[in-house]
Amino acid sequence: MSQAVIEALRQVVADTYALIGQTHICHWNVRGPSFFSLHLAFEQQYTDLFTAVDEIAERIRAKDALAPGGLANLAQMAGIEEIAEDASAEAMVQHLIAANEKLLVDLKTARDKAGEAEDSESEDLMIARIQVHEKTVWMLKSYLS
Repeated sequence: MSQAVIEALRQVVADTYALIGQTHICHWNVRGPSFFSLHLAFEQQYTDLFTAVDEIAERIRAKDALAPGGLANLAQMAGIEEIAEDASAEAMVQHLIAANEKLLVDLKTARDKAGEAEDSESEDLMIARIQVHEKTVWMLKSYLS
């Protein structure tokens, strides 16, 4: 068991949970001409994130460690700023880009730690999540173009 891998996975859980919350706020409160497309996109994103965070937390448990929990604890661990409820659609997209990019940094750290520990299963899980978040960032940035 690699403690470095476990700590990196715990960070990914915290980041992912924070991103779920931020994406939900955007989903609920988005307004304007892009409402329908963004409302649906944000719903798809938080639905995927909810499934992913469960899989990552279960990976931590499979490594005989405990997954982090508690909203305040997860928010503190993630360190992702909260968006204002009345933010514009463009500000929401920019905020979610930044949050996804922060998560990508931590996903890549977890991937690298898993690779060093020869933990192929955790490494594969992180690679799959990196692909999802790189695509999300690309799509969000394309919206702003």
